[in-house]
Amino acid sequence: MARGVVALILGSLAACSSPPLQPPTPAPGAPAAPKQRWAAADWKDLPGWGGDDLLAAWPALLGNCQRPATGWAEFCARAALQAPADATEATLFLMKHLRPWRLSSDGGEATGLLTGYFEPQVAASRTRQGAFQWPLHALPADPVLRRTPRRDIDANPRFTALELAYLDDPFALLQLQIQGSGRLVVRDASGAERISRVAYAGHNDQPFQSVVRALLDRGEVADATPRTLSDWARRNPAKVRDALAVNPRVVYFREEALPDATLGPRGAQGVPLVPGRSVAIDRSYIALGTPLWLDSTAPLSTTPLRRLVLAQDSGSAIQGAVRADLFWGWGDEAALLAGRTKQPLRLWALWPVEGRPAAP
Repeated sequence: MARGVVALILGSLAACSSPPLQPPTPAPGAPAAPKQRWAAADWKDLPGWGGDDLLAAWPALLGNCQRPATGWAEFCARAALQAPADATEATLFLMKHLRPWRLSSDGGEATGLLTGYFEPQVAASRTRQGAFQWPLHALPADPVLRRTPRRDIDANPRFTALELAYLDDPFALLQLQIQGSGRLVVRDASGAERISRVAYAGHNDQPFQSVVRALLDRGEVADATPRTLSDWARRNPAKVRDALAVNPRVVYFREEALPDATLGPRGAQGVPLVPGRSVAIDRSYIALGTPLWLDSTAPLSTTPLRRLVLAQDSGSAIQGAVRADLFWGWGDEAALLAGRTKQPLRLWALWPVEGRPAAP
């Protein structure tokens, strides 16, 4: 019934043409992108629109309004007063107050790439003992010290005071640094587990090189699964530090309490990421806080993946207008989904109808 109502409305829209509009610009502080391409679209152009459970996405949308981008204050005020009774009501609210824009690359290509990321959860120790030999470091206050390459950190005694915790798996440490945040599970003397979060605090400004790619190219490992990498490290302890040194980049962390384990880490927008609803984007093309309609396929499947997501994070590897990195959550299933997400993507940005900013 709900999809039928939306389909009926979309059918009526097909007979209407949209007036030419100016594309919205990124929020102040985001780099301008003179070549960005935003093409006005109709709701009927969005594949699968009306099929997503937007009622389930509503909490993420309201969380997005904690730090609204320029031009979103009025929409967020209306959304805060709205309590949709069902997915249809949520869908119609968005159709009333927002307008879709199709995104394409600088060269006009409408198809890009979807990848995935997650929040690792790893065992840790407060002291260096046994297998727990791999430290996480806090951000050095000294900018010169901060730029130290990975190979030289262990030999520098000034880093000892910056050690937050120790992991028992060097590739778990590498995964934390690649993902940018994670959960530490520390067991105290009584055997009780305490979980905290380590969040991204900065990096050492060194170039990133793939450790796993180097191991694969040398034939040291047959695949890049966490189990294969951990097994290789256990069998080759003398080779581990040299293997990690292939990547001079080091990510520094800050530790945070985790009062609510159901909330994801805070992304670049400063709000908690929502599994399956938050994406990292290129801020040169899309402002943080922008709702997006994602059209892709599920990992290792031909099943359509079409849903409303929120641009709440960014990353140096996420480049281009039609590019998104989907946050899958935490735990083993999220890790599996993130590792298998690499498929074609189409994107539509949703922007308030009122107060359309001029193009750059």
